[in-house]
Amino acid sequence: MNLPGRTEFAQLRRLLPVGAAVLLLGALLLPMWSIEMHAVQYPNEPLHLSLYAYPQVSGDFVEIHRLNKYIGFYYPDPVFWQPNYEPHPRAIDVPEWSLGPLAFVGVAATSVFVALAPTARKLRRGLTLQLVGAVAVFAGLLADIQFRLYQAGHTLDPDAPVMGVEGFTPPLLGTYSVANITSYSRFGAGAYLTMLAIGLLVVSYAVRNSTVTLWEVPGYARNRFTGDDETTEPTTGTTSERASAPDASRTGRR
Repeated sequence: MNLPGRTEFAQLRRLLPVGAAVLLLGALLLPMWSIEMHAVQYPNEPLHLSLYAYPQVSGDFVEIHRLNKYIGFYYPDPVFWQPNYEPHPRAIDVPEWSLGPLAFVGVAATSVFVALAPTARKLRRGLTLQLVGAVAVFAGLLADIQFRLYQAGHTLDPDAPVMGVEGFTPPLLGTYSVANITSYSRFGAGAYLTMLAIGLLVVSYAVRNSTVTLWEVPGYARNRFTGDDETTEPTTGTTSERASAPDASRTGRR
């Protein structure tokens, strides 16, 4: 495999996918989702819960678990990751939670592989497929999480101390109230790093036909604005074919 040279690797269309890969790996170290919970049982300060891309929770998970038991809502056992606890029989099973890191590592590895494409043609094709694949993977993860939240909120324990609580769907973003508990759901720092990584893939796709490098960005942006972009790489024809093409100014009607 012929690897791109140092000059080629400085191009945005190769550099940004590598940056996206670094961000995706870093996102695994940070919470993906956080919940702030207010309840009359804890009047002095709200409770916080953070969830990661793999089965790990942190924060006031013990106190929140006790509150959830009042309405019969249970989150799943983190399995191999601490904290570990005995899950309630009515807690939903989320085996795909353990596969979360594979999605991030897989998209990151693919980004690096695309950046090392030996030819410009393969690079352009790889950037297109990479963006489509990354968006599909993370959209699927969000859809799965929302489905699991719906499932958990609609399998409440009928023998819970607080009776008459109707099924509900906790949102990924927003506020919801159940009984005397009000919760605020937000994305965590890991989710924002993931969004930034997707943004870098979008930009690398947008400049897939350009050889612009990082230090040429100001001039490139100015030329794009004025419509005089000299860094765009032709997508068809060889160099010799383009050089031998007739000059329109000399072959036009006299």
